[in-house]
Amino acid sequence: MEAMSEVRRDLSRQHLTGLPNLLTYLRIAAIPVLIIVLAQSAIGESTNLAFVVFGLASLTDYFDGILARRNNMVTVLGKLLDPLADKLLNSAALIMMIPIGKVEAWLVFMILGREMTITGLRSIAASHGLILDASRMGKNKMISQICGILFLLLTIPGLERFLDMLGTGFLWVSILLGFWSARDYFAQVYRHARNEAGGS
Repeated sequence: MEAMSEVRRDLSRQHLTGLPNLLTYLRIAAIPVLIIVLAQSAIGESTNLAFVVFGLASLTDYFDGILARRNNMVTVLGKLLDPLADKLLNSAALIMMIPIGKVEAWLVFMILGREMTITGLRSIAASHGLILDASRMGKNKMISQICGILFLLLTIPGLERFLDMLGTGFLWVSILLGFWSARDYFAQVYRHARNEAGGS
């Protein structure tokens, strides 16, 4: 009941239109722009514009967290929507880079498979009143993923091969951190379920 009342409070106009949530909406709005730009890259255009769009959109994730904590505007809605926006943005970039040969499809599948699993787990946990905050390792995974995508998108004549190798390396780091942090999320849900079963 307490979790539901928090959600209702978060759905008030004040919280929905707060600056941290507006930055999250902006990040989501950048996704179709990124897709269009990368679609043009598939026919031989430079990916540097996509690098700028993705970089600016990713920066909103940094600032919305700072603003939410500084202004005491951390909400259940924000905790659910913020990681979802991150996953949608990164997924769009990764999927659109497959046709232009920047990343292997099976590597993208590994990353997105983990993300969909954890998103589903978050939804199940939230329905039982448990909000899974992003862990430190999960945040490091996201940072590694963003760095990997940025390096893959950046086009500098003569350095493309090096940048692609660097970007792929960061994606591998994000995969390792991602699956490790997934274990922690499942452990949180298991402990919560065990405590509920013990209290009933």
